[in-house]
Amino acid sequence: MTDFRGRDILDKYIAQCSNWGRWGEDDQLGTLNHVGPEQVRAAAALVRRGETISCTLPFDQRGPQTGSLRNNPKNMMTATGADHLAGAQEILPSGFGPAKGYGRSDDVLIIPNQSGTQWDSLSHIFWEGRMYNGRSAGLVSSGGAARNGIENFAGKLVLRGVLLDVAAHEGVDALEPGHAISVETLEATAAAQGVEVRQGDALIVRTGFLAARRANWGDYAGGAAPGLSLHTAPWLHERKVAAVVSDTWGVEVRPNEVDCFQPFHVVALVHMGMAIGEIFDLEQLATRCREVNTYEFLFTAPALPITGASGCPVGAVAVL
Repeated sequence: MTDFRGRDILDKYIAQCSNWGRWGEDDQLGTLNHVGPEQVRAAAALVRRGETISCTLPFDQRGPQTGSLRNNPKNMMTATGADHLAGAQEILPSGFGPAKGYGRSDDVLIIPNQSGTQWDSLSHIFWEGRMYNGRSAGLVSSGGAARNGIENFAGKLVLRGVLLDVAAHEGVDALEPGHAISVETLEATAAAQGVEVRQGDALIVRTGFLAARRANWGDYAGGAAPGLSLHTAPWLHERKVAAVVSDTWGVEVRPNEVDCFQPFHVVALVHMGMAIGEIFDLEQLATRCREVNTYEFLFTAPALPITGASGCPVGAVAVL
């Protein structure tokens, strides 16, 4: 066991917040177990205006990745309108015969699963050789994750969303890098907005950081950033929050508060089994929530069932 500054705090939160075995030794859902039929019905009942708002950053070459860890998505055309107009599609593929005026476009998406708006799977992070529910990191091989892959989240991420617009509550366009969002700030923001955090919620935290960096991403992906304090983990655990989402690259504050890389992930993802969503575009949602003074809504952010994946792109929609 490696010792480092803050190891005692990290160990305390791991012991306090661990859900290993809570839902059985076969569990691969983690905190999404907090979302049942009652929570889904309550979330659906929040749809009053019938407005849909995307919370997904476009998947294109203008995203935040620099190539040092991941690349931005690239959509490659394999058949185009120019091909059609030039007569290159007069014979259909696969033996379908003459086109007779029919044309088509087709393409291939090349995308690291966690390059844009995305969910982490419960196989994404290891701590001292283990991942969620005590499973060996060795279960994740070149063939993917034999356990805790993102496919286990498929069909589960339909729940009540609660936006906590921390940046607006603090009176700024965006929180500064290194700003740690505390429990007190979360509670004060919720109180000011007149909303409660309940069991099975997706807690959506707006820092404004994505909007501030959109024109010039700089070190957005991996650099210093505002985010949740490690010390919020017990609060999330006590309230049985199902998922945490933010508009930053890693949800938690950077630089990290203890001498360990991404300690909130170690506690919340590895030990709580928390669904963590990163790089969500919350600007349109935040603007509309302020206009109608409503900060709770149906939130649907389906995970793609990519077998054995450590994360996946997501098309997230808030329905007011």
